[in-house]
Amino acid sequence: LGDVYKRQIQVFVQKLEGLHLAVCGLGDAVGGAVIGATDVLDKTRQHATVHFGGVMSPFNAWVFLKGLETLSVRMRAHCENALQIAEWLEAQKSVEKVYYPGLKSHSQHELAKVQQSGFGGVVSFEVKGDKSKAWELIDSVNIFSITANLGDTKSTITHPATTTHHRLTDKQRLEAGIHPNLIRLSVGLEDVPDLITALDQVL
Repeated sequence: LGDVYKRQIQVFVQKLEGLHLAVCGLGDAVGGAVIGATDVLDKTRQHATVHFGGVMSPFNAWVFLKGLETLSVRMRAHCENALQIAEWLEAQKSVEKVYYPGLKSHSQHELAKVQQSGFGGVVSFEVKGDKSKAWELIDSVNIFSITANLGDTKSTITHPATTTHHRLTDKQRLEAGIHPNLIRLSVGLEDVPDLITALDQVL
């Protein structure tokens, strides 16, 4: 979701923003921005710049600037497409549970409506079955690229338990809601009927 659809909150939040996600949009550059109070930034400069340098490459900076030109319209499309996919998934008998804050069934839907003006492009769902069923779906689906990247114009699919969260213990994963049958989609800008057809063929 990034900051594009988060409403301005009158509290100061310190964070590390991954520019290589939705800002870039094509997954072809890596970068980040540290946002915080002066004392936080001073500590960051003293430590991080010694090890990583103070600026990104000119080419990466150019890629991010180009991405900013279309960020608003891309995020609108990501949100609209993701909501349609989430609603469709929720109606499928082979899907156990869908996680998307734009759905009324989501436990934090009301909170998301207050904090955000859009619900982002990431949809997660639990397929009925075990890890092997999730892997089978991921390996068989068309259109979606198998990668853990988020915010690309192309749709991606991944298995969080064995990728983004594989370093956690089984207990930690379960406590975080990362079940073996969980699949994560980053919904891109393709035509939604094509994405639904691809998912329908494997579900």
